[in-house]
Amino acid sequence: MRPYPSRPARLAVAAVPAAALLLLLGAARPAVAADGDPDRDFTIEDSRITESSGLAASRLHPGVYWTHNDSDDGPYVFAVDSRTGKTVATITMRGVGEPRDVEGISIGPDGDIYVGDIGDNLDGSWSHVWIYRFPEPKALRDATVTATQYDVKYADGARNAEALMVHPKTGRVYIASKNEDGGGLYEGPTKLTTGAPNTFRRVGEVPWVTDGAFSPDGGSLVLRSYFSARVYDFEEGRLGESRSVAAPFQRQAESVTYTADGSALMFGSEGAGSEVVRVEVEGGQEKEGEVEKGKPAGSGSPSSGAGDGQDGDGKGSVGLGAVIIVGVGALWFALRRKRGQG
Repeated sequence: MRPYPSRPARLAVAAVPAAALLLLLGAARPAVAADGDPDRDFTIEDSRITESSGLAASRLHPGVYWTHNDSDDGPYVFAVDSRTGKTVATITMRGVGEPRDVEGISIGPDGDIYVGDIGDNLDGSWSHVWIYRFPEPKALRDATVTATQYDVKYADGARNAEALMVHPKTGRVYIASKNEDGGGLYEGPTKLTTGAPNTFRRVGEVPWVTDGAFSPDGGSLVLRSYFSARVYDFEEGRLGESRSVAAPFQRQAESVTYTADGSALMFGSEGAGSEVVRVEVEGGQEKEGEVEKGKPAGSGSPSSGAGDGQDGDGKGSVGLGAVIIVGVGALWFALRRKRGQG
């Protein structure tokens, strides 16, 4: 008869999968900053925000980020405090039509918030889309504001888009279209006007894009996709040299913005309880205790970030998970075999 293992041995064997699961989850989820500092990894706590599709760092309220839901939510914009992950203000826009597919948000040099109702999941079924604009509130409290609505069309025909960026120096609005075969960077008129469509013209070629943002000095433009991100030099309204950024692997990577001081990028995702991950930029000033520049500040795993516009396919995170799972499996079966051989 094979000797039955002792209770401590059974508990040790049973603990292996649990420990591995905790390790795997710990590698996949960023932690909220315990010290309450702003602009660190955080989790959006508001149960109403289930499809955070854009991020913009507040100019008036340090550590606060503006976000919004995707389609079918209404004319709402939320201010989330990165210290706690809690919503500190809900803004209701009036004077606009019923939003269809809100996909981007940005803040201009005039301090106005621009909201891009620019999504078109049928890839060109709508002849025009909209941009909404209102001043960033000076006080963080729930409020209803009157927004200006601009009609937008593209010179080369309707298309789907998810990235809206306002240049922080010129105030010019840019949109990046989303297409699996490669999108375009579109430049709006010098000044948006009401009463007639604002025509956006293609001025550059970009990869698949789910969001984008200008650096505070306007010299760089970051564009992200589901599995990667690139930062482009930006001068005189045109794209220059680009380089990859170690974007975190997220469930549905939909948003990105620079911190107000430009020292880091904040990457967000859709989903209930979604995480926002800080990634240092080259030459940025790291917060005490964070990892090397160009890597996530929390424990979110970066993608590989090498290659062309579609570089990085999340193998950094997936590979880590696979290694953990394989290693745990091997240890599990080894312990079971040893127990059987008693």
